[in-house]
Amino acid sequence: MDLSGRRVLLMATSGFEEEELFGPLRLLRERGAEVRLAAPTGAPIQATVLDDPGRTIRPDLTIAEARAESFDALVLPGGVINPDALRTDAQAVALIRAFAAAGRPVAAICHGPWLLVEADLLRQRRATCWRSIRTDLRNAGATVVDADVVVDGALVTARCPDDVPAFVEAIAELLLARP
Repeated sequence: MDLSGRRVLLMATSGFEEEELFGPLRLLRERGAEVRLAAPTGAPIQATVLDDPGRTIRPDLTIAEARAESFDALVLPGGVINPDALRTDAQAVALIRAFAAAGRPVAAICHGPWLLVEADLLRQRRATCWRSIRTDLRNAGATVVDADVVVDGALVTARCPDDVPAFVEAIAELLLARP
């Protein structure tokens, strides 16, 4: 699937699960998409691999600089710390809402759907996530499905790092379906 000409924004902060950021970054770029990373500041952010420190990466722009209209999709990696920190960041939540309001795909994996809860995007939607936050999604109005990836309109969710290939495939299909 050739994604040339498509622009994807990843949004994260330190504490993201390594494969849930680096996996989509690599796979989307291999398909030709331009992928940029936004974080709260321009300082490098560090991954976790389960609970251990992982690789670091420098953001391309800050969340304050990112604009939904400049991108075709938004990807939200999990990890426990990353979405927990970002859901208290008003600019991060506003950016997620802007993507959703514009009908652009919003994709969240593992604990990333916590951000969808905070942005109030899960009412009467189907979604999946890491097993420990399923009740949070249900309480936010979602129908939780135990599947590697769930697509509901322009919303894509996945459970864990093992699901990254299916997650990216679903994102790619939505990107190609858009004019």
